[in-house]
Amino acid sequence: MVQQTDKGPATAPPGPEAPRAGLTLAAIGAGTAAAHIGNNFTTYLVGGLIDAYGFSASAMGLFAMLETLAYGAAMLGVARWGGGGGVVGGPRRLALASTVLVVLAQALSGLGGNLPLLLAGRLVTGFGFGLMNGAVNLAAGQTAHPARAISVGIACQTVLFAVVNIVLPEVSAHHGLAAMFAALALLSAVLGLGAMALPGAARADHAAMAARQPMTRAGWRLLLAMGLFAGGSLSIWPFMERAGHAIGLAATTFGRYQSLATIASALGNAALAVVITRLPRRALLAGGLVACAVSCALLTTASLAWVFAVALVVFNASWFIAYPMLLGLAYDEAPDGRLAVMMTATWLLAQSVGALAAGVLADATGSFAGVGLVGFAGCALALLLTLPMARSPARPVALAS
Repeated sequence: MVQQTDKGPATAPPGPEAPRAGLTLAAIGAGTAAAHIGNNFTTYLVGGLIDAYGFSASAMGLFAMLETLAYGAAMLGVARWGGGGGVVGGPRRLALASTVLVVLAQALSGLGGNLPLLLAGRLVTGFGFGLMNGAVNLAAGQTAHPARAISVGIACQTVLFAVVNIVLPEVSAHHGLAAMFAALALLSAVLGLGAMALPGAARADHAAMAARQPMTRAGWRLLLAMGLFAGGSLSIWPFMERAGHAIGLAATTFGRYQSLATIASALGNAALAVVITRLPRRALLAGGLVACAVSCALLTTASLAWVFAVALVVFNASWFIAYPMLLGLAYDEAPDGRLAVMMTATWLLAQSVGALAAGVLADATGSFAGVGLVGFAGCALALLLTLPMARSPARPVALAS
């Protein structure tokens, strides 16, 4: 047996397994991007559907809610039954099933403005995204540094999405809403092919470890923290484009701002992957959550375009620093990756409720201003819950040599 800490596993220099490890990291990057297409681009679909068919904010809140609800439900299923070679299968089989579901659902959703069809499409699409994210988290649990693997995956995702945030509004502007759905389906297909290099099954030692370890009090505490963090900070996200629209930003301008924000996210995650084993984890966790809290408040109260743009950049960069840091705590508590899957499921379930609440609030008050303050409070409470758990270095984890 060898001991693994945040300083790296005490193993011999890389041998024949190194190329496979690099391939796994690349597949995690592709899978991470495929899993987060909905989180990043549903806001464009919401804006396009409102403009094209006149749907209310409440209807589009339900649209966004069903996607994230199905996303979270799928990840809970992966946490319960995924990771092995049984009925659900390991990361690679989950990624394949995800790709098929998402491509078909996105393509069918672009056929018209029938609300029941659109809602059904969100359910299927969200379920597919959940399968892919579950595959990514299980695969990350097999690497030497799971939080670093997640961070590298996010960095790859954000570089790609910086381009997509510019291209996608242009596709819609020149070819219509159906073309935007088709473009997202094509993107899912390409990224799904890249995710086929994920491992075929979970590690046997991790599967046995999961069978022996029930959920701990620390695990429940982490789930609560993730729910507060995600439910508060992301309830505004499906309507972010609408929030920019309210202060006079065109969708294409918002896309450029979001592109800058995703570039900042990529740089932040690349830096995090380098320093995560060198700097105190409490400082990294606190910095990410505090910055996210402040940007949440500014995003929904800004009246100037440049303030909105700065807040959007800080929000994206800080969210994708806080998220892998929180997942790192989950891997400390349960190295097999199942708790990390449940953490992401909790994030999505909390966001789904928040999206519907934000839509109803917008219809009732004509403003999203209060939602940002809820986001501030959620980030602050998550920090209070998790800061004492952020040991540096991480708790040693025994892995089979």
